Amino acid sequence: MIDDPSPTPPDHDDEVLDPFADPYDTEADRQADLDGADALAPASSELPVVAVVGRPNVGKSTLFNRILGRREAIVEERPGVTRDRKEIVADWRGREFRLVDTGGWMPGGSTLDEKVSRQSEKAIADADAVLFVVDATVGITEEDSRVAAILRRNARPVLLVANKVDDTNREAAIWELLNLGVGDPLPVSALHGRGTGDMLDLLVDLLPPAPDEPDDDVGPVDEKDKVFSVSIVGRPNVGKSTLFNRLIGDDRSVVHDMPGTTRDAVDTVVETPDGPVRFVDTAGMRRRARIDEGTEYYSLVRALQAIDRSDVALLVIDATIGITAQDQRLAERIDAAGCPIVVVLNKWELLDAEQRDEIGYQISQRLHFVGEAPVLKISALTGKGVHRMLPALAGTIEDYHRRVPTRKVNQVIRAAQASQPAPHGARVLYATQGATDPPTFTLFANKEMPASYLRYLERSLREAFDMGATPIKMRVRKRD
Repeated sequence: MIDDPSPTPPDHDDEVLDPFADPYDTEADRQADLDGADALAPASSELPVVAVVGRPNVGKSTLFNRILGRREAIVEERPGVTRDRKEIVADWRGREFRLVDTGGWMPGGSTLDEKVSRQSEKAIADADAVLFVVDATVGITEEDSRVAAILRRNARPVLLVANKVDDTNREAAIWELLNLGVGDPLPVSALHGRGTGDMLDLLVDLLPPAPDEPDDDVGPVDEKDKVFSVSIVGRPNVGKSTLFNRLIGDDRSVVHDMPGTTRDAVDTVVETPDGPVRFVDTAGMRRRARIDEGTEYYSLVRALQAIDRSDVALLVIDATIGITAQDQRLAERIDAAGCPIVVVLNKWELLDAEQRDEIGYQISQRLHFVGEAPVLKISALTGKGVHRMLPALAGTIEDYHRRVPTRKVNQVIRAAQASQPAPHGARVLYATQGATDPPTFTLFANKEMPASYLRYLERSLREAFDMGATPIKMRVRKRD
C-alpha cells in the first residue's frame, strides 16, 4: 500500500495564536475546565507499592516480567528502552502489591534522560518498598552510587538486588555492593529466575501489614462494577502522553517533543463521577514499513493489544497537521477491532477560524466511516476542553453496554424488510440481541444474507436505537 504524504502543516503567518496566551475565551470556559479537572481523581488503592529502580540496562524490566510471570515490559539488550512508569498488580504467597517498572536513572544526559530519571525518583518517593537492581557483573558505577544516595535519603525499605548472578561462581563478586550502604546484596538472575523466590519472600515481609480480608460471603462482581478501559492512541508526537497525564492528574508518562518517546502501554485507574475508568497511554503508531527497530515493533504490538482490550479508544489527532493517511488507517484498525472511537483534535488553540473549518471538512471526508463518533476539540497542554471528555466517554460507554428488548429488535427488522426486501428471497425470520460490549445481534434467516443487506439492517438498528458510533456485530444463522 502506498503511503500518502501527510498534508502540509497550515500556514500560520496570517494569524499566529500564542500557545502561551490565555486560551479561555470567557470566565465560564475557565470554570468549566476547573470543574472537569475536579471530576478526575486517581483511584485510591490499599495495595502497597513496590518500585523497581536502577540505572539503565541492569535488568529491571526482565526482573519485572519475572515477578509477574509473563512478558509485560518490553525488554531489549540496550539501555534506555523503558521510559515511563509501568504499574501492574503482582502477588507472592497470596500477598498482592503494585509493582512499578521504571526507566533507567541517568541524570546529566539529554533532556529526555532527565525526564526519565525524574519518573524514577517519583516512583521511589511513592513506593512502600524498593527493589534496587544492580548489575553484579559490572560492579558499582557512579550512577549506582547516586541512586543509593537517593534511597538512603528517602528512608524507604530497600532490597539490593545483585542481578545477572547466573551461577555460584559469580556470587563472590556481589559483596563489593555492600559499599552502596543500602543493605546486603541478594544474588539473583532475573533472566533465569535464580534467587527470585527468596528475594520475594523478603520483599513481602517488608511490606505494610495487609488490610483485613473481606468476607467470603461477598457475592459475584456485578457487570456494572467493571473498570472501563479507555486507550489513547494516535501517530507519534500528537500529544497522547500529555493528554494521559492531564486526565490522570499525574506525570506518569514521559513527555518530550521527540517522536517515539512512549514505548510501552502505561495505564492508570481514575475515579470519575461515572465510576472508575482505566486510561491507557500507548506508543505512537506508524506504518510497519517505517518501523526500523525491534523496540518500536513491540511498542506497536502493545498498542494494538491495548486497543483490542479497550472499551473505548481516544484517537488523538494533531489539529495543526490535519487528518493524515495514517490517522485514517488507525481509525480503520480501531473500527475493525469493534472498539468505539472518540476523535480528539489536540492543539486546537493553535488554529484560526479558516483552519478550523478546513479540518472539519477533512473529518467529514476522511473519517466518514466512523459515523457519528464524538469529535472533541481540546488542548492537552493547557487543559482547555478536557472537561468535555467524561460526558463523551459516558455516552459512548452507555451505548456500548446497551441491551435492546427482543420485541423491539424484531419490530425494527420487520419494518426494514418491509421497506426493502432482501434479494433472492432471503428473509430474517427472527432476531435477538445475544450479547453486549459491543451490542451483538443474531439473525435467524432462511438463507445466506448478502453483506450489503446486512449493512442495511445494521444501519436500521443503529438509527432506531440511537447507537451513534458504537460498533454493532451482526451474526446470521441459517435455518436447517
